[in-house]
Amino acid sequence: MTSNLKDYFPMIRSREEILKEIQDNIKFTEKFYSWRESERQEFLDFCTGIRGVKILYDSFFKEIMNPETVPERLEDFLSVLLQRKVKIVDVLPGDSSRIADEQSLLIMDILVRFEDGTYCNVEVQKIGYAFPGERSACYSSDLLLRQYKMARSQKKEHFTYKDVKGVFTIILMDRSPKIFREFSDKYVHMFRQESDTGIKMNLLQNYIFIPLDIFRKNVQYKGIKNKLDAWLTFLSTDDSEQIIGLITEYPEFKAMYEHVYNMCRNVEDVMGIFSEELKILDRNTVKYMVDEMQETIDEQKKQLETSAETIDEQKKQLETSAETIDEQKKQLKTKQSKIDELQEQIELLQKQLKER
Repeated sequence: MTSNLKDYFPMIRSREEILKEIQDNIKFTEKFYSWRESERQEFLDFCTGIRGVKILYDSFFKEIMNPETVPERLEDFLSVLLQRKVKIVDVLPGDSSRIADEQSLLIMDILVRFEDGTYCNVEVQKIGYAFPGERSACYSSDLLLRQYKMARSQKKEHFTYKDVKGVFTIILMDRSPKIFREFSDKYVHMFRQESDTGIKMNLLQNYIFIPLDIFRKNVQYKGIKNKLDAWLTFLSTDDSEQIIGLITEYPEFKAMYEHVYNMCRNVEDVMGIFSEELKILDRNTVKYMVDEMQETIDEQKKQLETSAETIDEQKKQLETSAETIDEQKKQLKTKQSKIDELQEQIELLQKQLKER
């Protein structure tokens, strides 16, 4: 029997309470019934604890993982992920032009500086962007240049390149691009630059991609194995049984869920959060479909180009074969002419013999 999260979080309101508040306010009623039936059901399910809240909802994530108000949460997650002690000393402004350009898919873009000077950019994407490697490399380079300029400004004539610290680009994707689905048992992909000769240099740029959709499939069968799995479960699941299992094994996550469910007590705010998520979902779906179709078109173009090259090669081979045949025909004609000439000589000699 499925447990209700209300048994663990008594601040969760009942379905009757929420529906009454909605029906008593015309503005709430209009908004509620503007949603599809499935959306109304989803809203009531997470507000009443039948299902868990999706932590990756924009407003929830910003509130629960805010490095300015509760830095210890992001510090713990990054310490577990990077396998090193992380202390956030500064929260830096992001690239506003970048967010404006990509706001349809980007849930959260957090840029922080660690105690040792390292920069870390944490992105949460509802749907992973096309060309994730190329895109992340561009933004990592921008981040590194930003750090370089700051170091030069602070150190002035004492500046050396050793003053430029590393940068981490961490991408969490609720729904990952096709390239990640080829590795169905892997859900943390770490990239760093290394030499093919073994020489060691600090090239500063590090990348971590986490496809949460692939994690969810793995944890469903394998369970939570460690603290990183616990964090990814917290960030990615709304299954009530998994949430209960998580807070039972890792009680420190219970306070964060309590934080979320206290937010859910404000019907007006949570309806606004949900409405915005529905808009984001619509934009994401369109963007995802466009990217998928473009990827298919690009692949088909490559196949057509390959086929065209094959046809051209075959034509060349045929032309070469035709030229060879023509040359052989010419040689045959030449040989035939010589045979005919010899035949005429033989006939002439035979005629001369008869005349004698």
